[in-house]
Amino acid sequence: MTSAAAEGGPPLVACHDCGLLHSLPPAPPGHDVTCRRCEAVLRTPRHRSLPRCTAFAASALILLGVSVLFPLLTFELEGRAQPGGLLSGTEALWSAGYPTLALLVLFTVFLAPLLRILGLLYVTAPLLAGRGAPGAGSVFRLLGNLRPWAMLEVFLLGLIVAYVKLAGLASLEVGTSLFALVGLILAMVCAEATLDPFEVWDRLSPQRRAPVDTAGSVTAGGRLVSCHGCGQLEEAGRASCPRCGAALHRRKPGSLRRTGALTLAAALLYVPANLLPIMTVIYFGAGEPDTILSGVETLVAANQWPIALLIFFASIAVPLLKLTGLAFLTLSVRFRSAGGRKRRTRLYRIIEGVGRWSMVDVFMISLLAALVKLGNIATVAPEPGAVAFAAVVVVTMLASHAFDPRLIWDGAGPEEME
Repeated sequence: MTSAAAEGGPPLVACHDCGLLHSLPPAPPGHDVTCRRCEAVLRTPRHRSLPRCTAFAASALILLGVSVLFPLLTFELEGRAQPGGLLSGTEALWSAGYPTLALLVLFTVFLAPLLRILGLLYVTAPLLAGRGAPGAGSVFRLLGNLRPWAMLEVFLLGLIVAYVKLAGLASLEVGTSLFALVGLILAMVCAEATLDPFEVWDRLSPQRRAPVDTAGSVTAGGRLVSCHGCGQLEEAGRASCPRCGAALHRRKPGSLRRTGALTLAAALLYVPANLLPIMTVIYFGAGEPDTILSGVETLVAANQWPIALLIFFASIAVPLLKLTGLAFLTLSVRFRSAGGRKRRTRLYRIIEGVGRWSMVDVFMISLLAALVKLGNIATVAPEPGAVAFAAVVVVTMLASHAFDPRLIWDGAGPEEME
């Protein structure tokens, strides 16, 4: 970055949701600075952001090790015991002949969280000493991309559902790793909550500044392009961002085509995901395959209404609402709709935020398959529907990532709110 870009008045940032250019005003720690047009959070300054985030990340690394080493739960039935740990679901799915599903569970509950923790330490620890680590910009950009795929909190919810389903069948013993897992999730939440990403980026390479006499917000000019990876503003014509290495573009290339294609693929996968069985529970030699809906009906029959509603909402309603919402957003941009821009932007944020929680069923199946494998006494076997359902979750997450919400606001004036 040139020195001229860092000189002048307050930092310039373009809203990542609507593209409006802002000169950031000073704000006390803990107070959000939001976009005046679409209300997206532009920055939340934090007190002692780097040392606190580093400490929480170091704690999370230790707790992750404990979570892997010891059992989460032990299932006991007819004098036989079967422990299950953080990685047991991956092993069970692989042994059952579903390697793709096993690798997805391994990535979301272990590799992605591990990479996020190590990446945070790699970036923040050297900055405490006043210098940036080699390639820190690219690493920090990668952490942002990994964030939706680190699903330990969704895994914990799946574990709770599995516990409720098994509690009436046999004895369950809580292991040491369960407490470590809860601590790990809290440590990662705290690391994220205490970190100020803007401060990290500004320390790695100063954010472009506004002219001294500029205040408020202005429409993004034709000569500046906002990096979608780090938020830096660069002159149009650059191929990549010098701060984080991401390709520079005014809008995500082929956003509507990719979003539409992925949404259509997810819609096609949604049919077998709901029609095919996702698992079979065999108890003393007898059992029938369960689909998602039949599993909900079984929970209702057992008067487990909270868990039944949770599974119905996360596994049936949320994917369907995501598909409908993504189709609506894509078509509204395609036909250049000028109404309800703020409402559509809020819809996009909801879609992007809730999609990962549909993985709760996949994690539940992996845990049940790992815990309930007692031969002729009791066994849980995953079925092809689980693969189709996991594919729906992954493809819809990719579709929401491919959509560029700034397209909603193309053609809108800087003061236009709707």
